[in-house]
Amino acid sequence: MTTKLTKDEVIITALDHEGRGIAYQDEKTIFIDNALIGEKVRFRIFKKKKKLFFAKSLEIISPSSRREKPICEFFGMCGGCSMQHFDISAQLAHKQRAFEQTLQHVGKVFPDQILSPISGPSLGYRHKARFRVKYIEKKQKVLIGFNEKLSHFLTDMDSCKVIPLKISDLLQSMQLLFTNLSIRDQIPQIEYASNQERHILVLRTLQALSDEDISLLKVFQEEKGIEFWTQTKGYETVKPLLPSMQKDIIYTNKEFNLSFEFKPTSFTQINPFINGVLIRRAMSLLNPQPKEVIFDFFCGLGNFTLPIASFGSTVIGFEGDEALVDSANLNANKNSLQKLAEFKKVDLFKIDEQTITGLGRANKWLIDPPRDGALHLINSINDVNKPNIICYISCNPATLARDANILITEKGYKFAKAGILNMFPHTSHVESIALFEVNEQ
Repeated sequence: MTTKLTKDEVIITALDHEGRGIAYQDEKTIFIDNALIGEKVRFRIFKKKKKLFFAKSLEIISPSSRREKPICEFFGMCGGCSMQHFDISAQLAHKQRAFEQTLQHVGKVFPDQILSPISGPSLGYRHKARFRVKYIEKKQKVLIGFNEKLSHFLTDMDSCKVIPLKISDLLQSMQLLFTNLSIRDQIPQIEYASNQERHILVLRTLQALSDEDISLLKVFQEEKGIEFWTQTKGYETVKPLLPSMQKDIIYTNKEFNLSFEFKPTSFTQINPFINGVLIRRAMSLLNPQPKEVIFDFFCGLGNFTLPIASFGSTVIGFEGDEALVDSANLNANKNSLQKLAEFKKVDLFKIDEQTITGLGRANKWLIDPPRDGALHLINSINDVNKPNIICYISCNPATLARDANILITEKGYKFAKAGILNMFPHTSHVESIALFEVNEQ
């Protein structure tokens, strides 16, 4: 029996990598938010691009059995999450398929072994976030949160399920607090960072806080058990609200008995739970041995570098941010690993074959690039500097697929293993780890 459809109704037949439903109508391909495979959906188109149409779902007429009630009342309005209508196992399965399809379609590659996917807590996992702040004069109210989906407007929200409950519960009271500040319209953003013990909120201020403002913030932070810091210009201006507050912030890796000092605006892993498992898997794949030389590219604070050094390997971390390099060297000293771990500043987006060869030869490489991938680095591999093993951690399957193709077709590696980690539940973001070995054939 054929389902009758009106002009604004479709049946969803597939999902794209962003988690949007895909339907076809009159030679048009329609991408629809908040829609799952098999669902009959009533929709409204908001954007057209040739024969591609983008739409919002207005009504789920026939819901899928995999549909979940969103955990957050602001889902669909807030642009922070895109997959709360999936159950968590379906999210993981979708990301696994998207990862494998990207490797095949973009890179024309596939690993010899797919590793089992890794997942963790789906609520309160996000220990680093950047909130927008805006004073709405008509409402006499300060909003704190994330942009609305597909909009530059700020979501009027008073909770968030993916940040720690302590901070989610404070959003509404912080809105009231900020409304009472003299510079309520001069605070565009708050950067949140936590080591799971201390909760730090860095206020970006365009105008100086008054003495009364400081007093209000001081009382609030003492009552709520958080810390306000301020930033007036660049990152060098970030400091605690009060001179008496503790300046050093440390997170620990208990498995490797390591501590990392960091600044609240420094790059650190957003999800500490999955990060711990990711490090363990990376060490298993890399298998560091005493007397080996290992390079860690895009090393940051030494998240992987110091665990590698704890095995007795000599490891050099390369990073383009001088402040991160300084912090990483400090962390090596504090963990008594300075004889095994060293950090150097190198612009890895402008690197060439001669520069890489000049660094010397390492037995193994670990690469953890941003979304753009490591194209310059991969292209710089030659017979002189070529490592035996490359462990590649990626936050973008498309650039991993591109780089994997070069490693396999041009650089003489085999694609041994790869797998995903659900670092960002309820979003379409896919984190992965891959192992490449020199092809002896």
